[in-house]
Amino acid sequence: MRHHRTDAAPGSTSTLRTANQQRVLDVLRGGPGSEAPGADDEGEFTQAELARATGLAPATVSNIVRELIASGLVESEAGSGRRGSAVRLARGAGVVGGVDFGHSHVAVAVGDLTGRLLAEERRPLEQGHAYTEALRMASTMLDAMTAGRGTIRHIGLGLPAPVTNDVVRSSAIFPGWDGVNTRAAAEDHFGIPVHVENDANLGALAEHRQGVGRGHDSSVFVKISSGVGAGIIIDNQLFHGAGGTAGEIGHLTLDDAGPLCRCGSRGCLEAYTSTGTVLAMMAGQLPQASLDDVLDAAHTGNVSAQRALEDAGLHLGKGIASVVNLINPSLVVIGGDMARAGDLLLESARIGLRRHALDSVALTPILASELGERASLVGAVLLAAERTELVVEHV
Repeated sequence: MRHHRTDAAPGSTSTLRTANQQRVLDVLRGGPGSEAPGADDEGEFTQAELARATGLAPATVSNIVRELIASGLVESEAGSGRRGSAVRLARGAGVVGGVDFGHSHVAVAVGDLTGRLLAEERRPLEQGHAYTEALRMASTMLDAMTAGRGTIRHIGLGLPAPVTNDVVRSSAIFPGWDGVNTRAAAEDHFGIPVHVENDANLGALAEHRQGVGRGHDSSVFVKISSGVGAGIIIDNQLFHGAGGTAGEIGHLTLDDAGPLCRCGSRGCLEAYTSTGTVLAMMAGQLPQASLDDVLDAAHTGNVSAQRALEDAGLHLGKGIASVVNLINPSLVVIGGDMARAGDLLLESARIGLRRHALDSVALTPILASELGERASLVGAVLLAAERTELVVEHV
């Protein structure tokens, strides 16, 4: 189905109608600022709920819904009882893709235009992989996943590194991608529009929209895996900073005489709290252990494993204190591999926060991610859905 836009003069009836249609579509797809009471888990609304959410008159909403149904973007199903008929984005309105690259994995998903995941898969990648290899694998995975689902309209792509104007700027953090214009390279592989974000930003977006951050207009998502980074939500929007690299809290200096960090500095937060740091602390007692081995040991009473996680948590809390002192979020969410430690990490992080934050923010909640290791992938799908423009055909 092709939808054609026709330009109209500002302030014209046609322009007003288009703007009102977009307001309804934004609510149905769960976009920024569209948090609306009444929606169910499938993104369905009654027309009365759409009227309340958009501020439009019920008669206007009724007319718009009829137009959107005629355009094939919306479908309605008769209901019974107090909820009445349900309105939702049409299943055939299109699908989007999400790709989350890590240092040693690639995760891929297909979702609908509300950001709901329809299918997903995760595969390992070699440490230090070349970007061409990673994009080739992701493209193969997406091709298999979209069979029978229609054409992907846009792709959201996450990377565990600073990204400025779509270019990775870190030879130390993500060497196989350094200097690469990721959007251009990905669009060459996929053949459709691609939108690139730091993976912690995508995790923040996902938790804000679909996870533990729902209802908070300001929050910080801290992803702790082989590296440490943060995504910041302010006034319900991702905050990128002037160059797009806001949130690199893993490289806050806690001790300038501390251990050497891969960024070249000393005593960075990442050098005290990453998964590699915890595994290195336990190498003498649990050689060749994985993080899950360390967590299992801690849960079964191994005091050294418990202490390693406690130390990481205390340093994490100290780093978080700098963030909450500065921007005063209402919530801090911990994601990434280390979030699997749960309160073994978070309780000491809360202690570290109380020790180093101002009294007014020292009790800022620190909670585990609700979406777990899927957060950045969910955020990639949400980003792609948000960037996919829905244009109504006017006849």
